[in-house]
Amino acid sequence: MRIEQLEYIEAVTRLGSLRRAADELHLSQPALSETVRNLERELRVDLLDRRRSGAKISDDGRELLPHIIGVLDAVDRLRRAADHQHHTSRTVRLGTVNAATVPLLVPVIRAFRADHPVTQVEVVTAQGAEIHRALTEGRFDLGLVNYLHGDDMPPEFHTTELLRGRPVVCVRPDSPLAALRTVGVDDLLTEPLVVMRAGYVMHRYLHRLLAGRAPSFSYATDGAEMGKLMVAEGLGATVLPDFSVIGDPLERSGAITCRPLDDGTTEILMVIQRRISGTVSQAARDLHDLFLKAAATHDRAG
Repeated sequence: MRIEQLEYIEAVTRLGSLRRAADELHLSQPALSETVRNLERELRVDLLDRRRSGAKISDDGRELLPHIIGVLDAVDRLRRAADHQHHTSRTVRLGTVNAATVPLLVPVIRAFRADHPVTQVEVVTAQGAEIHRALTEGRFDLGLVNYLHGDDMPPEFHTTELLRGRPVVCVRPDSPLAALRTVGVDDLLTEPLVVMRAGYVMHRYLHRLLAGRAPSFSYATDGAEMGKLMVAEGLGATVLPDFSVIGDPLERSGAITCRPLDDGTTEILMVIQRRISGTVSQAARDLHDLFLKAAATHDRAG
């Protein structure tokens, strides 16, 4: 017995004739009739009443029909369950440039874990270009990337803005810069600087801000999280988006603080991206939606 044999009987019953069932199933009428005959021989029951005017479900077939429908419903539930498991019991891979990891990403992962207890989330920190390559190749499902306002967005990705902020100077509370209302370039150059490596948006922004001027000493690091740790340890100051600092555990504990830069025009965007082409798992779509909700809450709190 095959599932399609039961599906054929259901189609004949629903449509009222062998001919209409064959048309819907895109089968020849003789092929459909022979398939049903094979099932009848196996069950030793005439499921169809065949007459010159056409074939319809027989009385014996109608008695067996609830069992046939029950089997088909069970198969349909099995298929849906397997599809759900395929989409949710897998690893969702997220690339992030690291800014806003704690204030935004951690609450999202916590909420996602509550809704998808068997789905793993792989978070990989990388530069924007690396995230784009991984998205294109299908190695990442989603990407968190920073842009300066006015940058062109890559057309091959679906891009949604999450956060919009200003650049700030991240310092220890006992830094002389923390006593200022706003920090200018001259003030910034008095402190050792922790700068992001080339390839990060904040590296590009700081290079533009300094316009060829250099601090007395600087460090280079990958990502905002290491930069904030170095600031907390008293190694200098760093320049980050405000949404990367405000709400960070180091900021909440008083280990770091931030002051606005004397640059009232620049905005930094945090966006979430995914490929336009190709399929997206239900788990990845759910994670994407959680980022949108968390970003809206983040903005209201700000």
